[in-house]
Amino acid sequence: MVPALFLVLSLAISPYAASTAHAAAPAPSHIDAVLLLDVSNSMNKSDKNKIASEAMKMFIDMLSTQGDKVGIVAYTDKVQREKALLQISSADDKQDLKDFIDGLDRGSYTDIAVGVEEAIKVLQNGSDPSHEPMIVMLADGNNDLNEATGRTQSQSDQELNQAVEAAKKNGYPIYTIGLNANGKLNKQILADLSDKTGGKAFATDSADDLPQILSEIFASHLKLKIVPVQSITANGSYQDVTVNVPNANVLEANISIMSSQPVTAKLTDPSGKSVAIPSGDVLLSKSKTYSLIKLLTPQQGDWKLQVKGVAKDKIDINLVFNYDLELKIDPLSSNAYKKGDKIDIASHLFSNGTQVTLSNLYQNMNAVLLATDIDTGTVEEIPLDNSGDVFKGTFEVKDNHNYELKVRAEESSFYRESDTVKVNAVKGTAGTGSTGAGTGTGTAGANEEPTDTSTSSKTLYFIIAGVLLLLAAGVALWMLWKKSTRGFVGQMVLEVRDGNTGEKTYPQYKKLNGFRGKFTLHQLLQLAPELKESEKLIFTPGKNDRLLVRGGDGLTVERSGRNADASRGMELKSGDRISVLLPSVDKTIMIEYLV
Repeated sequence: MVPALFLVLSLAISPYAASTAHAAAPAPSHIDAVLLLDVSNSMNKSDKNKIASEAMKMFIDMLSTQGDKVGIVAYTDKVQREKALLQISSADDKQDLKDFIDGLDRGSYTDIAVGVEEAIKVLQNGSDPSHEPMIVMLADGNNDLNEATGRTQSQSDQELNQAVEAAKKNGYPIYTIGLNANGKLNKQILADLSDKTGGKAFATDSADDLPQILSEIFASHLKLKIVPVQSITANGSYQDVTVNVPNANVLEANISIMSSQPVTAKLTDPSGKSVAIPSGDVLLSKSKTYSLIKLLTPQQGDWKLQVKGVAKDKIDINLVFNYDLELKIDPLSSNAYKKGDKIDIASHLFSNGTQVTLSNLYQNMNAVLLATDIDTGTVEEIPLDNSGDVFKGTFEVKDNHNYELKVRAEESSFYRESDTVKVNAVKGTAGTGSTGAGTGTGTAGANEEPTDTSTSSKTLYFIIAGVLLLLAAGVALWMLWKKSTRGFVGQMVLEVRDGNTGEKTYPQYKKLNGFRGKFTLHQLLQLAPELKESEKLIFTPGKNDRLLVRGGDGLTVERSGRNADASRGMELKSGDRISVLLPSVDKTIMIEYLV
């Protein structure tokens, strides 16, 4: 069965969105995506139902009606077929891409490095600098090299590593969807590709998972939140589903209906008027496993979707909203402050470069000021007032330290974060000067008694020996102190995933230069009581800007998808990631170390 119905709102601005007098304002971000597909014969088993083709076509249909660019690379141990980045300007452009996908054939052998290299070249040759580049890879992760060519696995690995470095350098995250119908997925290599380039890795053996996976990819790339609505079981008649468009800033709504059996749908707008599918502002696209309805600049309010499916067929519903919105902090009066100063913070939303003054949009969001003490690494969350058309509050400087301020505003369907503002509250160095008693020279008076030089020498020897002993003890104590107060470099990125709900917190960036000697995971988590067992995991500084992880008794520590033994100590270098499972609360802490 292929359950799922979800709504995705494309980030790119709709061609029908109103323009403003600020014509010179930068346009909202579009996507430049390369769809990378393994079309070797091994996919006949790992993707026997051709999930990859359906995923790629659904991805294309989810994109905006205009502005995004898509390229396609199909590879075996060579580039089988390729389509350069095509800018989507019409429904015909999308159909052209989907027809290209339908025309792909299988071939012998597999060399992942060849495909990744080519996908990067496609982006390098055609990506717009103002767009958000990405690679979506669908494969089983297994190489099958042609021995007749003399190509070795080490050569392929070396070229793949070089390609990954190129992707990192250019800011091309690789999102991987591992296809595992035959149970022989090489999950590790695909996870490494995603981890090292800033993407995410997924795996599936069923088209059931595609809506959730593609929603996750969009959510990760475009600061969206997936909102579950409800699940229904078809009864053979039309069943009502409410789709709420929360405000006028929604640009495009894509309703994707997936079912193992054919589904028909009707649509009614918030005023109660029946809307034809398709019609002027409602587009329809179909594939063999899904239908996608796209609403252009939909009216705010509750839309009624009526879905009719075959009795007992299960349909799941998810919503993913997207907006042309940017969050900015108003300029501060100064960047230099001192302990005790109170700084007024104001932050506004902007749409297509114009400040949003719809107070209801602000009032539907929760906003916090994230104040990071650079010297200690601690992060303070300060709730902001949202009663008007601004997020506002006050930050009090607690110490003479450097701070970074950032506003995060979110509601049930999306979030936005402002750029970081730096605040210098380091106390100024006082003027220095030297004072001292006057010095002079003279001779002892003639009436002074002569000094016993022998006694003086012995006394001097004892003094020197005592000083040397004190120095040796001092050096030993200093070395012990230095070890216990040795500093850290870099930062950690933390995410907490709830094992019961699957929900994941937004990434938290923790500076490490405020710690000395050692710190616990619990300290990084701001000593949250429910996460107390995380104090069992201890971090100490290692050589060459590395970290040593020790402890974790009773915790499960994973590295690269495998259990790792941290009891004897484990080294982390920049870019390494680990996951720590806290069994008592069923939460997983995902950690990335960056220098």
